[in-house]
Amino acid sequence: MEKRGGISSLLASIRIFLGNPLARILFKLASQEVTSKYNGNTHRKSLVYLALTSFSGEGVQCPLYTRFIMELINDIIRVGIGILRGNVEEAKNALKDPAIRRGVSLVFEGIAKYGVTVPQKLPAPFLIVWNFTNMCNMRCKHCYQRASRPLPDELTLSEKLKLIEELDKAGVAAVALSGGEPTIHPDFLTAVKAISSRGMYAAVATNGWMFANMDFLKKAKEAGLRYVEVSIDSAYPYKHDEFRGVKGSWKRAVKALENAVKLGINNAMAVTLTKHNIDEVDEILDLAESIGVKRVVFFNFVPVGRGRNIVSMDIDPIEREKFLRKIYREMKRRGMEIEATAPQYGRVVLQMSGEEEVAPTHYYVGNDPIAKSLAEFVGGCGAGRIYAGIQPNGDVIPCVFLPLKVGSIRDKDFREIWETSEILYMLRKRELLKGFCNKCPYRNICGGCRARAYSYFRDLLAPDPGCIYNLKYWKLIKREDLASKTPITRKAIVMARKRRR
Repeated sequence: MEKRGGISSLLASIRIFLGNPLARILFKLASQEVTSKYNGNTHRKSLVYLALTSFSGEGVQCPLYTRFIMELINDIIRVGIGILRGNVEEAKNALKDPAIRRGVSLVFEGIAKYGVTVPQKLPAPFLIVWNFTNMCNMRCKHCYQRASRPLPDELTLSEKLKLIEELDKAGVAAVALSGGEPTIHPDFLTAVKAISSRGMYAAVATNGWMFANMDFLKKAKEAGLRYVEVSIDSAYPYKHDEFRGVKGSWKRAVKALENAVKLGINNAMAVTLTKHNIDEVDEILDLAESIGVKRVVFFNFVPVGRGRNIVSMDIDPIEREKFLRKIYREMKRRGMEIEATAPQYGRVVLQMSGEEEVAPTHYYVGNDPIAKSLAEFVGGCGAGRIYAGIQPNGDVIPCVFLPLKVGSIRDKDFREIWETSEILYMLRKRELLKGFCNKCPYRNICGGCRARAYSYFRDLLAPDPGCIYNLKYWKLIKREDLASKTPITRKAIVMARKRRR
């Protein structure tokens, strides 16, 4: 009998075992940090993390009293994967990656702390998207950041390094540098090295201008950069250049992706879908294949920042539904990774595959039955739930497309902000959603894009007008100017607090 995915089986077994109160007590104990030594260095990590490190085959030197707990955790992992007919060796190999160990540790600690919740609450986000700087060498029409020049209050290098240390201590698995354009900032390589050296997955979202220079990309790889996502807005150079505001930007973006492919760096082409390029899906995918890119991510257009000036370029729910169905078919036909950040994609994949396949997030589409069972566990809009954003000045926001300040790392520790913000709490409670998003049977694998809901209705909990099931709200938007309504009210936060109690 064919074995199932190792990591998906591991996550499912965590959920099964930690539903038991006694197991939760064990893993609460295992959430404490201890000093240990592995890979030739001294570390201070949770017992769960150390157990996963040991499970991967890496020798761990730790206090004698902790070894029993670590071995017990590893026995539970082996039994759990075995019961679910998972691939133990695959899980071991995956856990050799410190970033994956961090992600799995967060799930352990989240269930131990909060119990099994749907969607699952976590003690820290899997991913931080850090708008590293506001400086940019382009003037993109859809820029959520209105990037141009650096802000006067951007974090200093010492503050950036302190933030990276905080994210490390919080248990964050991955940090993606965005902007503005992070690669033109003088602290870029220093930050990449600091992120990578702490075992976090270092990624970058870029316009590709600097990475068209192979030598610079090599330096970034040597610093520890593991993932490069380059934005291309059209298969046609003149259209991309016009949208980006800089002649020659398409040529350099393509060259950046070619360089990433040659160097063997994990890479993706990022495309923001608008009326500007919705008729080019085939051509864009052809371009990606010609470069050798294995992953194309289509981003939701969110009318925020400069994007508010081109709100008429947003596609309607019917167009989005047709598009999501098309890329699912193209993924099957072409055999490449084609994904969408629109949370409705989870529902579309389930429907089109006859519920045989699942897209818990835009990072995965597959037919592992265990992964399917985890769709409600990890799926849907992750703003403030499995990821967060950080602004150039250290302000923490739920998502880079949802620039609502929930705290500042200059005032509070990141983990304190993550655990105490009322706005983040609202985003984690799907039962607070309004309209059809509240009663939708796919609520827990979608939840609607909260950034789009806020952008159009100034209400975090409003229906996502980009979904086919919310077509009436889209028609309402077209009939009335709802984009100018007042920001989220204090009343909404107070109501959420009352429900929490």
